[in-house]
Amino acid sequence: MSQILNEVLAANERYAATLGEKAKLIIPPARHFAVLTCMDARLDPAKFAGLAEGDAHSSATPAGAPARMPFGPWSFLTNCSEPANGFIIHHTDCGMEFFTNETMPELLEKSLETARLPDSGWVDVGYELESSAGRGIDWLTFEDARASVVDDVRRIREHPLVPKRIPIYGYIYNVRTGDWKRSRRRPTYARHRPRRNTVRGAGSGSLPSGPSRRPRRK
Repeated sequence: MSQILNEVLAANERYAATLGEKAKLIIPPARHFAVLTCMDARLDPAKFAGLAEGDAHSSATPAGAPARMPFGPWSFLTNCSEPANGFIIHHTDCGMEFFTNETMPELLEKSLETARLPDSGWVDVGYELESSAGRGIDWLTFEDARASVVDDVRRIREHPLVPKRIPIYGYIYNVRTGDWKRSRRRPTYARHRPRRNTVRGAGSGSLPSGPSRRPRRK
């Protein structure tokens, strides 16, 4: 087995040995909210939102966009799991801002190896195991993270499977400072123009307070 696999399995054994009362947690979140954020390794909802097991539903997709997941899970969350608030958390320095719908298929057709991004633009590191399967896929890239959050919040608020009573909030997480800034910019759509990303300033945001646990239903 690889070293990483051994480390992960060992960590899971330690966690399972101390699970204790958390084994009695139920499906509905104790603090009644859900978080959809990006799968970027620098983002940890448990830490940046102050969560413990059982507190909230959380999901990670590329760039944290609801368009990257079916709305069936959102309908389940809102109708069967009792969230009272929804949070869409994008972030600065997001990888989805670094390429376009045209760039990704071109890279994949040359190589499936991880490409590099120097100042001159994307560069493939190999020419083996290429694939044309990326053609025709909407990679859902964007140019403006703040505008993208506004658009994603609108998508969820307007979707017929999401109850209107549930407030949906959009924030930008700053990977350099760790805080949030609420996105209020008027929705716009990306023109898929490649550019270099810059880190924007951020303010602060907060999550609903409440008990970290709820008594188990009988």
